[in-house]
Amino acid sequence: MTRLTTDARSGRFGGRGGASPTRRRTRFGRAGYRREDVATAALFLFPALATIGLFVVYPIVAAGYISLTSWNGFDPVLEFVGLDNYVSLAQDPAFWNSLLVTCLYALGVCLLSVVSGLAIALLLDAPLRGRSVYRGIYFLPAVTSSVAAAIVWRYMLDPAGLVNTVLAQLGIDGPDWLGDRWLALGALTLLTVWKNIGFNAVLYLTALQALPSGVFEAAQVDGASLWQRIRHLTIPLLKPMTFFVVVQALITSFQAFDLVYVLTGGGPRGGTEVLGMLMYRDAFRLGEFGYGTAVAFVTLFLVLGVTLVQWRASGSGRSSLR
Repeated sequence: MTRLTTDARSGRFGGRGGASPTRRRTRFGRAGYRREDVATAALFLFPALATIGLFVVYPIVAAGYISLTSWNGFDPVLEFVGLDNYVSLAQDPAFWNSLLVTCLYALGVCLLSVVSGLAIALLLDAPLRGRSVYRGIYFLPAVTSSVAAAIVWRYMLDPAGLVNTVLAQLGIDGPDWLGDRWLALGALTLLTVWKNIGFNAVLYLTALQALPSGVFEAAQVDGASLWQRIRHLTIPLLKPMTFFVVVQALITSFQAFDLVYVLTGGGPRGGTEVLGMLMYRDAFRLGEFGYGTAVAFVTLFLVLGVTLVQWRASGSGRSSLR
């Protein structure tokens, strides 16, 4: 008995001395690692870290320096101007117009992405015949070329296009959808939501199928209606996935370029000129790469700031039942 007690205290049965042979306790109580294990981990991590450093970290740092210059894209000498590009941005009406358009566009995309994605996921999660076929149909826009989708929508929204033709058959005089700045922004928002609706629905559907069924069965036994179960159980439990969908929609909106370029080109009268279009115009059309890169960095900081605020407001992504 004494021998057993001594062995247990010495750590042979999971005590302090029975820790993993690759780990040891430091004098401060923290778990340490042997040098051989650290060297092995560093060896396996080096290719990934080198790739990230070469293709992610270095371009960001280089772009940050370019935003502090007046480089035109061809001159081998980069003239350092400090924060002049950022000061000019703060005084540029085109930048503030582009920021307002981007914020309105992002707000519409985020709201409609959550509502449409959750609604379709709930329908696809219901016991329907041919659910796999419906899932494939809803996911088709996600795998469709953005340029092709924008071209089709542009022809459909033309004054003589399909939409106005259908409206004319109903006795309604269709407007110039892409000629009015607010209608064009609305069309761009709907196109973006339609393009990503399958992706958002799959995300929500995956989260729905991972929810505990016992909670819903208990609520149904207690007499909760379908809407009450969705409102008080499904939506709170899907809070982490909603946060992810919102962040994805936000990033998509602030990075938007191809859909805007093909559908409206930033018009009419700057009504759809998002930050991506402003950056393209300044850098590649006007040759002001330093100024265009400054627009890109402001966009980056805005996305990071809004994401952090959303993350804190959502309780760090933790779900809760209320």
